[in-house]
Amino acid sequence: MSSPVPEFLSDHTTLRLGGPAGTFVTATTEADVIEAVSAADAAGVDVLVLGGGSNLVVADAGFDGIVVRVATTGITADVEDDEASCGGVMVTVAAGEDWDELVATAVERGWVGVETLAGIPGSVGATPIQNVGAYGQEVAQTIARVRVWDRQKRSLGTFAGADCEFAYRSSRFKADPGRYVVLDVTFQLVQGSLGAPITYAELARTLDVEPGQRAPLGDVRAAVRGLRRGKGMLLDKADHDTWSAGSFFTNPMVPADRVPDGAPTWPAGDLMKTSAAWLIEHSGFGKGYGLADRGGRVSLSTKHTLALTNRGGASADELLALAREVRDGVHSAFGITLVNEPVLVGCEL
Repeated sequence: MSSPVPEFLSDHTTLRLGGPAGTFVTATTEADVIEAVSAADAAGVDVLVLGGGSNLVVADAGFDGIVVRVATTGITADVEDDEASCGGVMVTVAAGEDWDELVATAVERGWVGVETLAGIPGSVGATPIQNVGAYGQEVAQTIARVRVWDRQKRSLGTFAGADCEFAYRSSRFKADPGRYVVLDVTFQLVQGSLGAPITYAELARTLDVEPGQRAPLGDVRAAVRGLRRGKGMLLDKADHDTWSAGSFFTNPMVPADRVPDGAPTWPAGDLMKTSAAWLIEHSGFGKGYGLADRGGRVSLSTKHTLALTNRGGASADELLALAREVRDGVHSAFGITLVNEPVLVGCEL
């Protein structure tokens, strides 16, 4: 399973950044995943569990440990395609399955609940960790259970969705980093031809429906992919705006009296969620910022200010320098500190 020559993590991340792995293992079965992680733990070797590499910034020096790429496959539903169930369908998916391909399968088979999450890169196993969400849906809304390998207890474990402690871009798995290796995720989806009610205004306008109305599953998926493509958030190796880790900063939660005048807001419990993109733009960092500097190797996306991009030949150090400049500029302008969404491996912001 181990590669005989150094494997560079730049070949396995959507940012196309990252130095060599000490050891690189591709695990195609659940047993392989557990064996590789357990052997490293027993030997006291650092472990990096890798899925689609879409939410990682890896240092130029690489990772001096074992990288376990989870490449498990399998999608199992508890009903056949032509069966109807008033309780919907339970779909168990191996952690290594591609997330966007799962969404395509769900739309094709009439499984409702993840259609607005189309086009998001990465693996299924990563989605509960970040509580992936977009255009009005989060995986927390449909996850029934998550099965894991608990590295601390050295045993299998299962968490019901209610026990995953989901929050905005967070979960118990993210709060206790490195402890749990996701093996598979079970989703509880509704069966039908129409998507869930559209709650996101931009998507409703694109679909020409009123907020709260529904649209055909295929139309919703196509509309979301079109929106993501227009923002450089749909992977395309020919488009350097997509050489990114997606949204680099999360939308901050602040007290209502700390929200800058004119900034968009959404209620979030006792706090208000505001737009990181708005804060970035109103701090003087427009689309494409940085293109004329740093040798043109890194910049904000020319389509969306939340994405930091590798224009080709960049280093992780250069990208992080740009991230610090943006973070510090927003803090100087508004007193709000943006928090990075991607996981930083071997580096810090």
